[in-house]
Amino acid sequence: MALTVTLLNGASLRGGCCRHRVLLPLLGPLLSNSKLYSSYRRPGAEPEKKLSWENADFSFKKGIDHLKTQLGLLKTETQDYFQGTEGHPLSRYLLEQTRVLWQFRSQEDLNKWVISSDVEIGGKSEVYLKLGRNSQAALLYGTLNTEVPRDGETKYSGYCSMRSRPPVGSFNRKKYYDWSNFNSLYLRVRGDGRPWMVNIYTDPYFSHQKDDLYSYFMFTRGGPYWEEIKIPFSKFFLSSRGRIQDNQHPIWLDKVCTLGFTIGDKIDGPFQLEIDFIGLLTDRTHKEEFAYETYDKNTPV
Repeated sequence: MALTVTLLNGASLRGGCCRHRVLLPLLGPLLSNSKLYSSYRRPGAEPEKKLSWENADFSFKKGIDHLKTQLGLLKTETQDYFQGTEGHPLSRYLLEQTRVLWQFRSQEDLNKWVISSDVEIGGKSEVYLKLGRNSQAALLYGTLNTEVPRDGETKYSGYCSMRSRPPVGSFNRKKYYDWSNFNSLYLRVRGDGRPWMVNIYTDPYFSHQKDDLYSYFMFTRGGPYWEEIKIPFSKFFLSSRGRIQDNQHPIWLDKVCTLGFTIGDKIDGPFQLEIDFIGLLTDRTHKEEFAYETYDKNTPV
């Protein structure tokens, strides 16, 4: 892919020549499957007149700076690897009972999260994320609007979400959160009484599983007081594109990519959720491995 972009860029720079117009039809299928070009277009939206690679900034200085940054990350990862699991001594890892994953005390903490809404499909919901009072929590707020966009294809609308950015290693390698040493998710939140869906996304082995999510409900009680919520991982059920799957199995806690919160209770109006911290907990009294039935679709005779 990098070679393809280099060829196109070089062809367009040498003497103002238009060789890229000749190469483009030949390399079109290659670009259409790359991260620099997206074939998806929302119903009713105008097609893009320029390819994404034409807006790319090819800078030698930026390339050197990026290389230095990645080598620094690689050095840190190597040191953590020799020190122990996730950079901690083995004794601490085995005896660890709690762990705080995310705290919200600065703008840098908020930058680790991404917000989205049905605006992506033409909806009218609004969502915002900022620091709460005295910079002691994250405040997720907005307005839910269930009006369906008039594009002739979308049937449902009205959702807002907040999702953590997936961990990335040096040189853009995939990394995962390993939560296998814990059995519960632990949160301190303050809501307005509306229900939320807590979503955990794990890395799939096959492309057709890319929309699979493990989800469970989080009910806020409203009022001025904070509440601490514990959700065992055994309660999370498998869903795909909003549909609960018949074939259920426990979460792969050693391959967690992101954690997210979604509101979509079909009630128009404002919403608000404050999050102090998100952590993990080992509850020794919780013995349940999985809360749902697991069975074969075709029972052997």
